[in-house]
Amino acid sequence: MISDDIEVLIVDDDHDVVEAYQELLEIAGFKAKAVTDSTLVLGMLKRNWPGVIVSDMYMPGLDGMELLAKIQQFDHELPVIIITGHGDIPMAVGALKKGAVDFLQKPLQPKELITLLEKYLPQRRQIIEQRNTLHTTTAEVLLGESPLIIKIRDQLKTIALTTKDVLIEGESGTGRHTVAKLLHQNSQLSNGPFVEVNAANITRTPDLQRSMISARSGCLCLCNPHHMPIETQQWLCRFLLEQERQGKKEVRVIALFDGDPTESVETEQFLPELFYFLSQVRFNLPTLRQRSSDITLIFKHYIKQSCKKLNKAIPAIDKAYLAILNRYEWPGNVLELKNVAELYAIGIVKLAGQERSKPLDQMSSPLDDLVDGYEKQVIEDALYLFSGRINEVSSYLQIPRKKLYLRMKKHGLDKAEYKVRTTS
Repeated sequence: MISDDIEVLIVDDDHDVVEAYQELLEIAGFKAKAVTDSTLVLGMLKRNWPGVIVSDMYMPGLDGMELLAKIQQFDHELPVIIITGHGDIPMAVGALKKGAVDFLQKPLQPKELITLLEKYLPQRRQIIEQRNTLHTTTAEVLLGESPLIIKIRDQLKTIALTTKDVLIEGESGTGRHTVAKLLHQNSQLSNGPFVEVNAANITRTPDLQRSMISARSGCLCLCNPHHMPIETQQWLCRFLLEQERQGKKEVRVIALFDGDPTESVETEQFLPELFYFLSQVRFNLPTLRQRSSDITLIFKHYIKQSCKKLNKAIPAIDKAYLAILNRYEWPGNVLELKNVAELYAIGIVKLAGQERSKPLDQMSSPLDDLVDGYEKQVIEDALYLFSGRINEVSSYLQIPRKKLYLRMKKHGLDKAEYKVRTTS
């Protein structure tokens, strides 16, 4: 593997040429490495190597075009400068179309090569810095170690640095808005605005056009675009097509869907051509039920985060309570788990375990009062855990609804007080 301090990799089958190039670059202050066998290049690279490749066009094994194609598959943002013979301009132009950043003709002019390296090395270093930042950010924001969430993080790292339009689907609370913001914050349009619009509020095409103007040079996050009138969807199609034709991104569109967008296409609420434009990059966010192995990690993270904000000690967490969390279906997904963790951090959700029991010599209340207090606490814990949803509380406590209501009335408990207030 090439170490990160190597700035230039020279690829040419002529030993005298690579020695001359290497000496030239070292005199100019660059750290360079040379290889005469082009088939070895891919094995020497790591994806986040912060350097530039300078490659000859005509070589045995892999010629310049074949090597370029393999490098593009490996890392399409790795800069490759092609060296061509005199008169090979058409081939050099072909290399540019296939991903090379630039080309130089033989005999090589040292000043021209150095000028290109001074241009593309800083760009490459900036890309690697953005990738490293994104890697840290996604791990901190999209919590979990399950294969499903790791796949989403990897997909996000690949797409975020581009300006491609994106479609994100998933249930409420799975992190659709979080992914949309990460995509914008790490894109080439990150300095522009991030405008969120609920498509249900777009009743005419001018409504969408005004939003587009507000999002110019940035990102328009469009929630459930199939709610827009068909003529407005048609206008958006033309807008996206025109951007594609011009090769200039005025506004990046990120579409969020509550469910499966293909169902809206089948019911003719969503234009197939608009679906095509938006779904070329598609994220399908998993529910918390699908990645239940992440529940404990996420719960502990949000408890720790809340306690840090409140300057409180992190409370003990009973294993039995964690087992309850892991068995729960979490219809509100990560957002609901976050709310439960924040409540737990401030002591609202208590455990029916060791923290509530006392040794006999400390008992200062009659047994009936202790039993009543315990019963009230167990019901209250369940009401908090299930956000006041009586059917689920009844099932969890294995008690008929009518009997549960009677016990709640006895203890002065109102289910409305346990509804978790969620934010969008």
